[in-house]
Amino acid sequence: MSSLDELWKEYKKTNAKVAKDKLLVEYAHLVKYIGNRIAINLPASVDRDDIVSSGILGLIKAVETFEPERGFKFETYASHKIRGAILDELRALDWVPRSVRQKSKDLQKVYVKLENELGRIPYDDEVCEELNITIETYENMLSDVAPSTIISLEEIMPDRSSDSKEIRLIDTIEDPGSENPLRALGFAEVKMVLKETIENLPEKEKLVVALYHFEELTLKEIGAVLEISESRVSQIHSKAILKLRSRLLQKMNA
Repeated sequence: MSSLDELWKEYKKTNAKVAKDKLLVEYAHLVKYIGNRIAINLPASVDRDDIVSSGILGLIKAVETFEPERGFKFETYASHKIRGAILDELRALDWVPRSVRQKSKDLQKVYVKLENELGRIPYDDEVCEELNITIETYENMLSDVAPSTIISLEEIMPDRSSDSKEIRLIDTIEDPGSENPLRALGFAEVKMVLKETIENLPEKEKLVVALYHFEELTLKEIGAVLEISESRVSQIHSKAILKLRSRLLQKMNA
């Protein structure tokens, strides 16, 4: 048995503060990693110290509630708790401007409408025609709503611990401030819908989703891999998430 296993055993048996503090130090790197991953997509106006502080609270909760006997890795369990605590703080800050939220909702409505009419994911030119805008204006809109789509992708379902990256991706498709499709649909159905939708995305959008969520690259790193600008990656990413959300909303309202 490793020293870390012994530490967990000691803490769960005695609830000793010393053992708890040692565990917090052991896993503090998770707060830094997750906090930095989320913060890199936030404007400078968001205080990074607030993110770290809320992440630490999430780690504390994870240590206090973790049940080693259930067989899950603590790192996976703690990551959910840390992300959740950080996102709770961001929601409380309400840092996304109302105009951006409205623009995101307007785009989402168009995607849902066209999805229902066409029976498939709409193409860019079809979205532009529906909005009566140019492709350049459309791409600018995607850039504008990028912060809200990036953060919404970090959303998680509480109390669902798993090592599966597929589940982690599925758990993130939510628009803060709106109905959560995951609550209206069964989890198995959500998995099926998202798998099918991702498979039908254009190759570049599929690749961006995979690199961001499965390989955990930053938007800047993805841009280097694809040899395109970070802003272009952000646009592609926003578009993919709008499509995933619209498919879930369509299923939820069916």
